[in-house]
Formats: sequence, C-alpha cells, structure tokens
Amino acid sequence: MSRDDVPSYRVWALPGMPEVGAGDDLAKLIADAATASGLPGLAHGDVLLVTSKIVSKAEGRVLEAADREAAIDAETVRVVARRGPTRIVETRQGLVMAAAGVDASNTPAGTVLLLPEDPDASARAIRAGLREALGVDVGVVVTDTFGRPWRTGLTDVAIGAAGVRVLDDLRGGTDAYGNPLGATIVATADELAAAGDLVKGKADGLPVAVVRGLPHVVAFTDLPPGAPAGAPAAGVRDAAGDGTAGDASGTGQAGQRGPAEEPDRGARALVRPAVDDMFRLGTSEAVREAVTLRRTVREFTDEPVDGGAVRRAVAAAVTAPAPHHTTPWRFVLLESEGARTELLDAMREAWIADLRGDGFSEESIAKRVRRGDVLRNAPYLVVPCLVMDGSHTYRDARRNASEREMFVVAAGAGVQNFLVALAGERLGSAWVSSTMFCRDVVRDVLGLPAGWDPMGAVAVGHPAAPPKERPAREAETFVEVR
Repeated sequence: MSRDDVPSYRVWALPGMPEVGAGDDLAKLIADAATASGLPGLAHGDVLLVTSKIVSKAEGRVLEAADREAAIDAETVRVVARRGPTRIVETRQGLVMAAAGVDASNTPAGTVLLLPEDPDASARAIRAGLREALGVDVGVVVTDTFGRPWRTGLTDVAIGAAGVRVLDDLRGGTDAYGNPLGATIVATADELAAAGDLVKGKADGLPVAVVRGLPHVVAFTDLPPGAPAGAPAAGVRDAAGDGTAGDASGTGQAGQRGPAEEPDRGARALVRPAVDDMFRLGTSEAVREAVTLRRTVREFTDEPVDGGAVRRAVAAAVTAPAPHHTTPWRFVLLESEGARTELLDAMREAWIADLRGDGFSEESIAKRVRRGDVLRNAPYLVVPCLVMDGSHTYRDARRNASEREMFVVAAGAGVQNFLVALAGERLGSAWVSSTMFCRDVVRDVLGLPAGWDPMGAVAVGHPAAPPKERPAREAETFVEVR
C-alpha cells in the first residue's frame, strides 16, 4: 500500500479572522481569511468548522445582561438536571446542554452570547455565501462546546450543519470479521467538530477551521460542470497549494464525483428524539418530571406491549408504603386477547344489567357502555387487586372501617407507582374504575381468590397521539397552613 492509499485528512485553523460584529457578512470574512497568501485556500469537498460564537455575533445574538441566569431562563424550555449553580437544560433549539449555551466568555463585559436562533439555517447561509464568493461547494458545521454524560471534560459538537452527512448509518453492513452491524450510527458531524477544536483552541482567536481529505462526508450540490470532488474553484488554491486542479480527497482518484446527493438533514438530525432517549430525565428533577409524564391515554396503537416493561413497572409499584409492613397489592396481567375479551364481555353484561335496573333506555345504555372501549381497544390490561393480608381486626366497626381505608390508600399508592413507572417505560395508561363495580364477576372470570378485591383496570399501550395539554395547577390552591 502506497502512502497515497493510506486513509488520511488535513485540518488547519484559519488565521486572520477579524472581530465579528452584528450584521457582518460571515461568509465573506471566512472567504477572505481562507484565500490569504500562503494558505491552502478552499476546495470542493472541504468542510468548514465555524465556532457558534462568531455566528451569534454576526446575527446580533449578543445580549446586554447583567443577570446571566435570567438569560438562561429565557432560552430554556426544560430543566433536565441541577447541581448548585449549574443547570443542564433543553434549549429552544432542542439541544440539551449546560446553561442553554448562554456564554459570557469572548464577549464584552456585561454582555452574554446566545446560541444562533437556527444553527442549521446559519450553516446554510455560510455555505451559500462561500459558493457565491469562491465557487466552491463545501460543507459547513457550526460548533459549540458540550460536556458529556458520564465523561469528564469538554469537546466541540455540531449544533448546525449544511451540506454535511451528519450521520453515517452503518446498520445492515458487516464488520471486518463479517459480523452484522445492528446498531452502529456514526455521528460524523460531531467527529468533525471535535477535530476542528484541536486546532482552533478555546482562547486562541481562531474561530474557524478547515478539514480536507474527507469529501465523502460532503453532500455536493452545485459543482461547476466537470469539476471533480476535491477540485479547487477558479482562483482558489487546491490541496497541494499550487493552483492545479488536482485531487484533494487523498484517494488519488481525481475526477470522481462524491456520493449521490441526499437530503440535507442538518445537525437537528443529531438530536435524539424524546421517545428514544433512555436518559431523558435528570436527577432530582426526574422524580417530578416522571410524575407529570403520567397522563391518562385513551387511544393506543396496535404495537405490542413488552411484558418485561410491565413487570418492571410492577416492581416499582410494590415499593409503595403500606401498613403493618404488609404487601397489599396483586397485579393480574391479561396478556392474551382471549383473556381480555372474556373479562370485558362479562363486565359489559353486568354493567348493562345494572343500567337496566336503574331504568336507563337502551340508547343511553349503549352510549354509556361505549365508555369501556378504552379497555377493549388496549393491547394489554392489568387488574390491580387489594388484599387485606396482615390487616388488624378490632372490636368496633369504626376502627375496622379505618383499617380498610388504610389498606385502600396503600393500594392507590401502589397503582400510582405503577402508572408512573409505565410512563417511564414510554407506555401510556388509563386507570378505569369499572372492575370495582362488579368484583364478583371479575373474580369468577379470572379465577381469583375471594379475598382479592379488583381496584379498577389499567389499559396499557403505546399512545396513538400525544396527550392534550393539562391546565396548570398551582400547589397553593391545595394547601392549608396551620
């Protein structure tokens, strides 16, 4: 293998970038710096790594702010975690990072820098400006500095991108040993951002870097007719720096075009959707957030429910407080369609009989019975039951009634734990009271012991749509202080 065949790339910082101010043409400033005497210039297939700070300055995202915390509040949509003065938050751009990216460094005292409003749009504008100014088709990555969960130290990552394949999905391929790749998706744009940070530094006044030799990561769009990937534009130095139209890819295959064009997804594609985020919740905030995630869901998809997830929720349920060190909960899991149908048919007949006895019309009865469709349409049902094992018996009805109430409260706490844990498993649920009105029927159909009291039924499934917004409730409305 010759030296030219060894995979490699070059990365260098651009010196000569001036201080950037609001309204500056960032693409022109970069073009001027890149084409200065003695520098390699820009070539088709290069990638520009641009620090978000200068993008923010050019876009006027500089804020007079004596109170940085107030600026962070304004840029935050969700607090994920908090440690003393440090907050990890989700920004309006969907990024999860410290302090919402509000930065008081590299900006005049008394001011803070906010992240670009739309970093992908910023990257597209810089890319288009460089194409117009220099005739080159390059990729652009807007970078910012992040910490990482479970890792010490900071690194640059991509928060905006244009003309760059931000992810390299290797799933479906094989490794060098022929093993199938089932989960490998490479964050190419983040790797590029980190490479640029090695030469830009944090306080060296070098906010832009260039990567050359990786044209396969660039999504070419408007190359001049006949121009190969890696070829310089007219008047722009090529990879060798001598002005010849050579190959800048490092492959020795001048004249080959880059990969077929694909939609430009931008860096937004790097943000993991909430439904796939195993660690969406922070620390102490996780408890509060998990409780609010529990919402009543009445419409489910046909996607099967993982029985293991339900059992994990049961494990959380039975940690609830209970009287006399008892365990007053049992959870009957109806995993087969036959078991669910048999139970719901018997319950419906019992309900209809009760309604007829109350004198309701057949039309009214049919309307009321349809309310049970939330259970019938769910792909999974759970019947939580109260058992009075370990309860005390007293000489009078008053204390015996209080004893039962105490156990009922414990059962409710267990069901609440169960519902919250289901929400943590990204499963929707609806707790419906109907089994409490026909306990004998439920016990008979399910073959339950006489001492098991069904405490409603829980429909479980994958939500067909996000729940509606819930009106905010002020805690003080429910508080009496003595």
